[in-house]
Amino acid sequence: MKRILFALLACCSVAGAEERRSGLLDMRPEAQAMQRDDSMNPGMLWVLDGEALWGRKPTTAGHSCADCHGDAPGSMRGVAARYPAIDQASGSAIDLAGRIIQCRETRQASAPLSRESQELLALTSFVAHQSRGLPIAPPHDAGMRATREVGQRLYMTRMGQIDLSCAQCHDDHAGRRLAGSIIPQGHPTGYPIYRLEWQAMGSLQRRLRGCMNGVRAEPFAYGSAEFIAIEAYLMQRARGMVLETPAIRP
Repeated sequence: MKRILFALLACCSVAGAEERRSGLLDMRPEAQAMQRDDSMNPGMLWVLDGEALWGRKPTTAGHSCADCHGDAPGSMRGVAARYPAIDQASGSAIDLAGRIIQCRETRQASAPLSRESQELLALTSFVAHQSRGLPIAPPHDAGMRATREVGQRLYMTRMGQIDLSCAQCHDDHAGRRLAGSIIPQGHPTGYPIYRLEWQAMGSLQRRLRGCMNGVRAEPFAYGSAEFIAIEAYLMQRARGMVLETPAIRP
């Protein structure tokens, strides 16, 4: 299977990948137009749901997101560009979705939101959307450097029955075509994203799990330290690139 995959990669044309580029530029013009027009972008439905949830008070005692953070466009602008980050309470790295889960539990006395739930995707999309157009700016602290190093090792590690690493596809063969589709550089510029394949929004971790399933590896658990480390490395790798949330991909 691995030989077949590399044969496909070798015989297909190369679309130069010397410079960093968003996966947006690898899509058909009509898909690009769909992302750029909010009235056509289906991901905006999740953003709007998140906006409604932002101001909604919980049924039990507690606060709404707006009670603590105020107007989201003002208070949340730039936040998504800085995650994952170190959680001061635990000393461990946490992603944006994990921070939202944590806030809901401590401030709203609510049941935990599950990963990939519609409510969590909506709130994460809404918060990330406030940073659309801003450059990715990962934190510089020592804790995150250590986390990124773990993520880089995982990114470079061959895994699964097909024995492939993330780097072999998204670094070594980015810009080539596989089964008719361009292999993107894999920059996390638009998560949560709406994938046409899914017909729904999904997180970066869902996409990573899909890649791991594709190489026949056992996926890490949602919210795991491994996934957060990979996400931290990918954000560092994309430093300075512009956030697009909600992005659309094939």
